[in-house]
Amino acid sequence: MIMPNIDVTDLDALGSLWDEIREEYQDARNDRYDEAALDCAARLAGDPAGTTASVWTLGLVLLAPYLATRPGDGVAPRVTAALRSAEAALRERPCPHDSHPYRDHDADGDEYLAELAGLIGDPSREWEEDRPREEWLCPWNAAGFARIALDIIEPGSVADVPPRLPLEAVSTTAELSALLHGYPKPWTDVNDEVAWQAWGLTTAAPEDRAGHLLTVRAVTWYAVSGMVRKKSVLDDLVEALENALPFFAGASCAHGHHAELPRSGPDAAELGVMLSSHGGRRLYERRHVAGRTAALDTVVCPVFMAEVAEESLKLLRERREILFGERDTSGLDTEYLGPDGRLDIEKIVDRLAPGSRNKTYANDLGLWASRRYARAEGRERTVLLLTACRALANAYPAPPVPVAREVLALLRSVAAAPRPAECGHDGGHPAFRGAAFRTGLPHFYAPDAFPPEGELLGPEAWMCPGFAGAVAEECVGDLEGLGEDEGEDE
Repeated sequence: MIMPNIDVTDLDALGSLWDEIREEYQDARNDRYDEAALDCAARLAGDPAGTTASVWTLGLVLLAPYLATRPGDGVAPRVTAALRSAEAALRERPCPHDSHPYRDHDADGDEYLAELAGLIGDPSREWEEDRPREEWLCPWNAAGFARIALDIIEPGSVADVPPRLPLEAVSTTAELSALLHGYPKPWTDVNDEVAWQAWGLTTAAPEDRAGHLLTVRAVTWYAVSGMVRKKSVLDDLVEALENALPFFAGASCAHGHHAELPRSGPDAAELGVMLSSHGGRRLYERRHVAGRTAALDTVVCPVFMAEVAEESLKLLRERREILFGERDTSGLDTEYLGPDGRLDIEKIVDRLAPGSRNKTYANDLGLWASRRYARAEGRERTVLLLTACRALANAYPAPPVPVAREVLALLRSVAAAPRPAECGHDGGHPAFRGAAFRTGLPHFYAPDAFPPEGELLGPEAWMCPGFAGAVAEECVGDLEGLGEDEGEDE
């Protein structure tokens, strides 16, 4: 099929179209893109060993990502048939060259191929490339680029081409990088993306297992951070690691030391995804030869992988219990009560202050306060309600599901309680945050121990049902939805 309205000699127009497809191929299947691929394949098949073969093989390298992911029915087989036929014919041609450009071509170089196709196809254009035009025009070089195109469309189907990541691995790396940086792509379902890595480890071929384990290591840090609010995701990761451990059991090695693995989530995920495919491992080994990475065997060593699996498994089990298990807060009485059984209001207010130092205390303090509230009276009851609200505001990234669920139950009951039409005290309600709150609450609870600073409201304003209801209602709005496991309704 020859594309309408495109002159065979208009290489610039062809190159622009090929580049467009290279950049936009992930958006959707496109009839125009199918026509472009079939057009290029038809031109190659029309003269498979001719002088223009180099142009069409470069074009099909640019079109290959689309053909590997979103082509119309029957398009990819017709293109690959043309590539195989041309590759066989081109290799039959004589070649006087010791080397060819295709041998050094990697994925980063694809963005220059459209321009090169125009230069190669038009002898009148000035040649400024490092490698001679004759090497680019050589039939063996065209055959090499035909194999590169085939390797992109059908990973691992050919030999003697520079290694590159399969397109699925490129996509996975990009999505995990965005997720682990904290800015997942709009279409990413965080729970599914993390759980999918567990499935990848469970179903991995033996040679790919170490790479998938390293990917699970990377997403584990994210899963236990509190960003994942679906317990089954952590369950999946735990199960995948438990199932993987026997494959590494009983191994021995002679390595003096193992490779140092990346400590950042995105870098760790990139390494894992790379080592999860044959092409990725070849790419890694090429980088090792260049002195950029540790030897592959020190990374995927079974002894080392068993250590990695055990470490990740231990972390997941511990954090799963913290994030989704029942919390015992009875021991916090000694933390937040004085010898006289009264609240240590100074310590409590100090730990309610915003800031990273109080994130450690937030969940347990809020939960302890909400549990104690039911049996508290008077001023202590007011302090505990405010403590439960303010503490969870410090939780990062958000309070765990069981914590939020229990505190929300209290807040909803307070918010739903009857409130007077008019408050029975002078002035407004106290500040619920800021410096006025941090000085006002201790004075309200223990006025003799904490003299007033400035003009403060009386105890009636702090203990007003209208104030309690308004505070609880605001906090319910802030926590709404956080008390639900995202997998409960599935």
